[in-house]
Amino acid sequence: MDQSPGIRTKPVATLLLAAAALVCAVPGAESPGHAAGCTARRIASWSADSRQIAEFVRYGDDNTRVDDWTGGDGTHSVRLPDGRTLWLFSDTFLDRIHPPPNPQGEPHSWRTADNGRPPFLRHNSAVLMSRSGRLERTLTGRTPDGPGPFFPDPADGGLRWPVRARVEPRTPGSREKVVRVLLWNRAPGTGPWIFGVPRATDVATLSLPGLRLESIREAVGQSAVTDPERRVLYGAAAVGEGGWTYVFGADESPSAPGSSAYLARVPAGRLADRGGWRFWDGTHWRRSPEQAVPVLRDGGRRGVGTGFTVVREGPAWVLFTMDTGGDGTAATQALTSYWSCSPQGPWHGPNGRLTPPRPPAPDPRYVIVYNPQAHPEFTTDGRLLLSYDVNWLGPPGVPPDARLNGDVDLYRPRFLRVRMAADTEP
Repeated sequence: MDQSPGIRTKPVATLLLAAAALVCAVPGAESPGHAAGCTARRIASWSADSRQIAEFVRYGDDNTRVDDWTGGDGTHSVRLPDGRTLWLFSDTFLDRIHPPPNPQGEPHSWRTADNGRPPFLRHNSAVLMSRSGRLERTLTGRTPDGPGPFFPDPADGGLRWPVRARVEPRTPGSREKVVRVLLWNRAPGTGPWIFGVPRATDVATLSLPGLRLESIREAVGQSAVTDPERRVLYGAAAVGEGGWTYVFGADESPSAPGSSAYLARVPAGRLADRGGWRFWDGTHWRRSPEQAVPVLRDGGRRGVGTGFTVVREGPAWVLFTMDTGGDGTAATQALTSYWSCSPQGPWHGPNGRLTPPRPPAPDPRYVIVYNPQAHPEFTTDGRLLLSYDVNWLGPPGVPPDARLNGDVDLYRPRFLRVRMAADTEP
């Protein structure tokens, strides 16, 4: 997921930064009360959603255009008021796809540039899906050399990765709606920060229904935090409740397997207004992000990664993450869940475990899954749509370019249908 050759996959420590499910604060007087009927939740059953998987394969393989989406990760979605869905991706391939066999003789579709140029790999994109569920158009920016990121890279370098998005009033109480997209702003980095140093949480505003990019504003700056490992980027999850948007974030450390998760809340209509953000300090909501304390704290192998997701399951809150338990190898293999009766916690778990399918490959030990994301707008018959990203993380010194370009299935989202159930164990 980087524009530079040879570093297109994030290190496992960065992809799967963990925060254990221990409570760091008991909700105080300012926290919402526990909802009546809130009980423990667990993963009860799951199955692959072949229809969603096939739609992204169809669109990615379509060469009607050779500068639109053929693969990406960081999969997020938001349902628009007219029934369309906007899918948001971090680093994205924009190029031509060829049918199998690939140049290595393997039965996989493969990717090349058009007219001899290098493949376009941009830091983000958006893909528009019709009300009927058909992917129709890729949204990108423009540069003199071809398509650029839809959310422009910062002028002084670095990148922006889109995470969660919400449709909300343009201003509190307004009848006009806009799309607000949370962006992780990362400064250029070296050494362990090859994917950028955490810098800020930005918020983009998109018009409706045209999806014109109107503005990008910094919502939560972190430059005052001198230690990059203590900087928090918000937007791993964003859930609306009672006139508020609850926004989850995390710090990260390239040298450690764990991180801590944090919580902010913003009144509906003010995501792009830094003055509307409040941060949970363990007892109260504070104006200063430096006063925030973790709601889920680093505590060993088992925990949650920065690529987690949170949804409402009846009165309960449910968090899905990679399972970082055991000897640590499950962090790129299996998913698990935690539950709570309020966004501040206490969080309980892990409850339930599943190992999602990976695409077939001649080197399966290097094929990883990561970044589970819930898409509640697609819930049917009580079954939640959950996506996960697929990548290739080979041995040290082996660049992933050839593998990702030689097998396009290795950098496209896959989908599950997950059913939750009550759990008798708290």
